[in-house]
Amino acid sequence: MKISIHKHLLHFKKPSGTSRGVLYDKPSWILTIEDKKGIKGTGEFSVIPGLSPDFIDEETYEYEINRLIDFLNDLFLSSSAIEQIIEQVKFQFLQFPSLIFGVETALLDYSNGGKEIIFKNEFSFGQTSIPINGLIWMETKENMKAQIEEKLNLGFKTIKLKIGAISIQDELALIEQIRNDYSAEDITIRVDANGAFNPIEARNILTELRKLNVHSIEQPIAAGNWNEMKMLCNENIIPIALDEELIGIYSKESKIQLFNNIKPQFIILKPSLHGGFSGCAEWIELAEERKIGWWITSALESSIGLNAIAQFTANYPVTLPQGLGTGGLYTNNLPTNLVIEQGYLKLKQDAIKS
Repeated sequence: MKISIHKHLLHFKKPSGTSRGVLYDKPSWILTIEDKKGIKGTGEFSVIPGLSPDFIDEETYEYEINRLIDFLNDLFLSSSAIEQIIEQVKFQFLQFPSLIFGVETALLDYSNGGKEIIFKNEFSFGQTSIPINGLIWMETKENMKAQIEEKLNLGFKTIKLKIGAISIQDELALIEQIRNDYSAEDITIRVDANGAFNPIEARNILTELRKLNVHSIEQPIAAGNWNEMKMLCNENIIPIALDEELIGIYSKESKIQLFNNIKPQFIILKPSLHGGFSGCAEWIELAEERKIGWWITSALESSIGLNAIAQFTANYPVTLPQGLGTGGLYTNNLPTNLVIEQGYLKLKQDAIKS
């Protein structure tokens, strides 16, 4: 097997604001494995500096990539079983979820003939689509309003607003303006705080959001404050979805401990951050046992990673809109067969590969 890697720096079409700052570009590393017959498998190592638990700086990260490649070369010499190779990578690189995600994607792509089919299901064969939310980035009040109008005109029935960077009063006023025009039956509103609020102000903000019929809030306070988060979830002013709270938790025992302590209403899963497909599958199993809802989002991957995450998502009976609408963010994204129509993600019919 031949293994190659190259860096691809993705450039945002316009600066994208979060509570952690403004993003202008984002690095990804594209992994390709190829056998002697020319069959290839492609995966993506995608990180968000400042958020990804396995990324300190590029030099350190590329050292780990090279260590992984050496490890894969040794595995290919001793084993041809894809499942065994993935299990060994998961064991050796447990603290590097983005690397696990990239290897899983490349090997599953290869095992399915190198046709960009990561999981064989109705979505990957173009027979169904996935409902997604329209993402509204933090900008000025006027620009956020324009984003909202654009998403609604495109047919989205669920929108997610990133909040916590501009005045919360301006953000609440925006949501109120939406509610004046659209009822909760017409448009579902989610908000994502990325841990922007302290526990005291969070309670007041949740109360205001409830008045506006907001569906849920992602990570209202910073990760690691289990007691405060537990109290907020227990009060259930509006449903709370844990996001950053899950980062860095890899063992089944630790996941159970988090669930039993905090008891959230929802969790948000990102394969690049939460242990690849296998790590997310375990989170889902444990959540469903406890009747905790979930949805999956991309973590700003290129089209390679987004395609893989969408196919993984489609392995489950999807009812809630997912967070998979980030494919159009970049000026230099890689070619894709994914399209969004009326708030649904699907594969182009003329691109289905048998």
